[in-house]
Amino acid sequence: MLSERRLQVLRAIVQDYVGTEEPVGSKALTERHNLGVSPATVRNDMAALEDEGFIAQPHTSAGRIPTDKGYRLFVDKLAGVKPMSPPERRAIQNFLEGAVDLDDVVARTVRLLAQLTRQVAVVQYPSLTRSTVRHVELLSLAPARLMLVLITDTGRVEQRMVDCPAPFGEASLADLRARLNSRVAGRRFTDVPSLVEDLPEAFEADDRGTVSTVLSTLLETLVEENEERLMIGGTANLTRFGHDFPLTIRPVLEALEEQVVLLKLLGEAKDPGVTVRIGHENAHEGLNSTSVVSVGYGSGGEAVAKLGVVGPTRMDYPGTMGAVRAVARYVGQILAES
Repeated sequence: MLSERRLQVLRAIVQDYVGTEEPVGSKALTERHNLGVSPATVRNDMAALEDEGFIAQPHTSAGRIPTDKGYRLFVDKLAGVKPMSPPERRAIQNFLEGAVDLDDVVARTVRLLAQLTRQVAVVQYPSLTRSTVRHVELLSLAPARLMLVLITDTGRVEQRMVDCPAPFGEASLADLRARLNSRVAGRRFTDVPSLVEDLPEAFEADDRGTVSTVLSTLLETLVEENEERLMIGGTANLTRFGHDFPLTIRPVLEALEEQVVLLKLLGEAKDPGVTVRIGHENAHEGLNSTSVVSVGYGSGGEAVAKLGVVGPTRMDYPGTMGAVRAVARYVGQILAES
């Protein structure tokens, strides 16, 4: 375990390096920070931090910079994330509240996160498997053709055409709509199949084929694999950090194009807290020079998806974590009210 003083020296090195982009020397540390010890003691502390792998010397006669291990300890020992100021919170709320539908909420969230953090923003659409049904609407388009509209608790709307095996009257349609909603409204998607399996038996023999077809379409909608959608924005922000990447930003850009990689990076939505993965903690080799800050968002206190940012390891961690958490909280509120 590091002594409190050496932890203080490490914090000062991280803060200075993030702020100045320059390797940090002992003289600069004692001048900028009230460490309460002599430059010689700070030099000894820096030597010990280097021996333990928390800081490194990028080249001879230079100051020191934090390593992945140093950033990890800095993040783990954070007393708290940097809170957003009241004007920043109002700006977030006003910007997101203008959204007209779920696609607009996600698009605005991506833009906002990229602007606030000046990093690459990634937002996952709410996953259907973690959602609940708000309402199922059935509309007659022709005697043997219906439209099924599934509305989730997160504001997601899925529409499907249903070609019926036989004409289906308005009275039967109203009956099916009412019975269906009485069983599934407010229920988790994962519960729906068992809740509707015996529904065709409640209808006349002539209508059972159509009821079964509607239910098949509904169940297909619940399990479709295209549910894991992402939106990404602010990739151009990476160009401001060219010198933070060892050779080129190309491996980072290539990794960001792979949706599967990004979904793994964001992690499981059921983990709602702020997660920080630093440097080599990211399994994808192209992202070994980046850090990923992510958090779950959702309505009713349950995370239904993740959002986060990707940037260089030389990152303002307290500020980035605060921004990501604040945006997630407002997105959750909007989903709950939608």
